[in-house]
Formats: sequence, structure tokens, C-alpha cells
Amino acid sequence: MSGLEPTKVCIALGSNIEPREVHLRAAIEGLDKGLLPRGRVLAVSGMHETQAEVLPGQVPGPQYLNGACVVETILAPQALLALCLDLERSRGRDRRSEGRWGARTLDLDVLLFGGREIHEPGLDVPHPRMLERLFVLVPLAEIAGDWIVPGTARSVRAHLEALRSRR
Repeated sequence: MSGLEPTKVCIALGSNIEPREVHLRAAIEGLDKGLLPRGRVLAVSGMHETQAEVLPGQVPGPQYLNGACVVETILAPQALLALCLDLERSRGRDRRSEGRWGARTLDLDVLLFGGREIHEPGLDVPHPRMLERLFVLVPLAEIAGDWIVPGTARSVRAHLEALRSRR
């Protein structure tokens, strides 16, 4: 067994292809199993229905079901990302064939990794657009509202309140 200390990590969950709830439940179960023996899902937010984001000129797709979870893991950031991508593929997602902001069975994004800032190939933490998205901040604030977002010195809840006041 490794001597590494577990890290708490926040992951965004999203799906807009039916059966959305089944995809999200499968992701949570897959994370819980994939993080064993020295990791687990600690908390899961409620699920929130949101409009799909679109690029200018695109037609909006089906509504999303979004949530977030906090996990504890000894996995390195890239290994956790690989687990998330494997779970997406297991639910039928093909990132190569979908357009930006296209419909997807499952979308898992690593939002926060302890108090670290990470800039590695394919992985930027904190997630670069999380502070602009109510569909990320609302569920995240339910389970990690007091977490400080690295590089900002402000909590998730403070960022949510600021975003709401700008809209």
C-alpha cells in the first residue's frame, strides 16, 4: 500500500442524453469503485436541470442534468483524469466525434484538486471556466461551498454569489 495521503477533489457531473440520471449514477458508482482501495466518493450534490450552452449560430441541445461530487483519492491528477475519461467512454461518449458543447451521455470535469493549481497536458485545475458557470458553481457550492478556489483567495460560495450578482 502507498504511503500517500489522500486528497479531496471536486468533480463536475453532467449529462444531456437520456437516461441522464442513469449515466450520472453510473459515474458516481464508477468513481467510488475506481478510487478503491484508498479513495471513495465523500459527497454528492443534488442534480440540477440546466440549459445546454451553445456556440453562436448553434441550436441548443437537450437540457442537462448537472451535479458535483467530492472524492478522496491517492491518485495523481492525470490518473484521476484517465479514470474520468474511461467512465465517460463506458457510457458511450466519444470526445473525438462530438462538437464543442455538443450533446453527451456523460461529462466529468476535475474542478478542484485539494488546494493545488495544476497545468498539465489535457488538465487545468481549477477548471478554467468553472467560475463563469452557474451549472457548475450551484451544485459545487452545496457540497464544497467553503473551499477556497486556488489563485483567487475566495470560496466557491463567494464566487457563486459574485456570478449571480453579475447576471
